Amino acid sequence: MLRILLFLGTNLAVFFLVSVVFSMLGLEGILAANGVDLNLQALLVWSALLGFFGSIVSLLLSKTMAKMSMGVKIIKSPQTEFERWLFRTVQMQAERSGIGMPEIGIFDQAAPNAFATGWNKDAALVAVSTGLVEQMTREEVEAVLGHEVSHVANGDMITLTLIQGVVNTFVFFLSRVIGHIVDRAVFKVERGYGPGYFIVSIVAQIVLGIFASMIVMWFSRWREFRADAGGARLAGKHKMIAALKRLQASQEAQMPGELVAFGINTGRMSKLLSSHPPLEQRIRALEAAN
Repeated sequence: MLRILLFLGTNLAVFFLVSVVFSMLGLEGILAANGVDLNLQALLVWSALLGFFGSIVSLLLSKTMAKMSMGVKIIKSPQTEFERWLFRTVQMQAERSGIGMPEIGIFDQAAPNAFATGWNKDAALVAVSTGLVEQMTREEVEAVLGHEVSHVANGDMITLTLIQGVVNTFVFFLSRVIGHIVDRAVFKVERGYGPGYFIVSIVAQIVLGIFASMIVMWFSRWREFRADAGGARLAGKHKMIAALKRLQASQEAQMPGELVAFGINTGRMSKLLSSHPPLEQRIRALEAAN
């Protein structure tokens, strides 16, 4: 989940910042022929440039942002017996998966967590939290590492970037079309753009961005099942199931009383915006796999 949140956070920041700057500088004026008609072809090209710029920048900055925001300590030269085991395990899994050796890191977080990120398969980062190391057995940690290495081997970050770029493009394109229509039909602006265009465009961009996030999150949830299968292949099916059950128990233990149901059985909207499927679904999928 951290991998997705960091990527989406950076992408949204770049996307909206560039969008606002372009609007303030009046660069969107080139999209209107004679200041009246909307040039849809030019708008689509402009939208694609802006949409993919945000997602590509997010991908290129993914490792740097992860290290800075999570305080990841990179293991360059293993010192302890556990660090040597961690290094050997990731190295073996990377070789079996046909990818370059990722950087390995540990970040200080009480909850069991892990993520993998990076702009290509041979320049990735795999990091685990101190909570995961302390609360899981080595067999379970091995399965989690296999899950994250599988994300890298499957090219999930690159594919996510392409999907995010496409949805960004349509969010920007449709929000400007809606703003243009409202500006002409409601506010009766005949030439150029009035304040209504910019206000409506920004509101439409936010609303459409929520629906776009649902598409990206659906893709993310689907890829989690694939990464679980990859973790089972690299570490063993029983280890992957045990790791997921450990995470499930940890979630329930951290939520007292009535909050347990809220955390595990989220509402419909929360499920649509979740980057990971419910743990019980992931466990059932692995148990049913051959």
